[in-house]
Amino acid sequence: MKKNRDDLAKKYVKDIKSADVWSVFRILSDFVKGFDGLGDLGPTVTIFGSAKTKESNKYYKATQELSSMLAKRGFNIMTGGGPGIMEAANKGAFKYKNVESVGLNIDLPFEQTPNKYTTTELSFEYFFSRKVMLVKYSIAYVIFPGGYGTLDEFFEALTLVQTKKITGVKIFLIGTSFYKPLVKFLENKLYKNGMITLEDLHIITLSDDLDKVLKEIEESLLNQINILKESGLGDTKYCKSLLEFFVDKDITIPENSNV
Repeated sequence: MKKNRDDLAKKYVKDIKSADVWSVFRILSDFVKGFDGLGDLGPTVTIFGSAKTKESNKYYKATQELSSMLAKRGFNIMTGGGPGIMEAANKGAFKYKNVESVGLNIDLPFEQTPNKYTTTELSFEYFFSRKVMLVKYSIAYVIFPGGYGTLDEFFEALTLVQTKKITGVKIFLIGTSFYKPLVKFLENKLYKNGMITLEDLHIITLSDDLDKVLKEIEESLLNQINILKESGLGDTKYCKSLLEFFVDKDITIPENSNV
């Protein structure tokens, strides 16, 4: 087992450090695969969290519950495709046949094995191309407790929203007791030292209220459709796929909305 891990680690290091032209083709292959496989998904929520979370853990159960709530309302669920929180999210969506339970896996020398609750599965060579796909085709990001990888994904999403590279997307931290010290750090160190603004802090919603999260995700979808229309993208296939979400749903659309 250790030998297999060591071999995979050497292969991974060789791949990411290689300067030869084949690396370029592998990178292109990752992006083409993602664009082709995910471009027509429609409203999708990406859920991040630890691969090491056990099925008995309260966050595993909360993840599965929220995912099921979202899928029941018609949202596709996207994860990194592995075990732990990712498995819980895919499992929650898997029983709903009208939505996709998407897993974007990656070859790692340890830890990452595909879970069995995906209806669409893609495998990537590189973290950066995989992360693009995890954020590009989602209308909200939900971050459950996790380690370095989860925090990396959280801060990358946060930076993309802060710099307006993506607009209208909501970011939720679930696990108040887990994440409250991190949010306090952002307030007491980054904000009070003038490194971020109050608006930057408000990008994050810290809550354990799953009903609130569901409601805010639905509301943010209207906002994102309006942004697409205002940008001249109202007739695109992607915008139309988002609009289809509201067909036969008991969602009140505000009068001032362009939807």
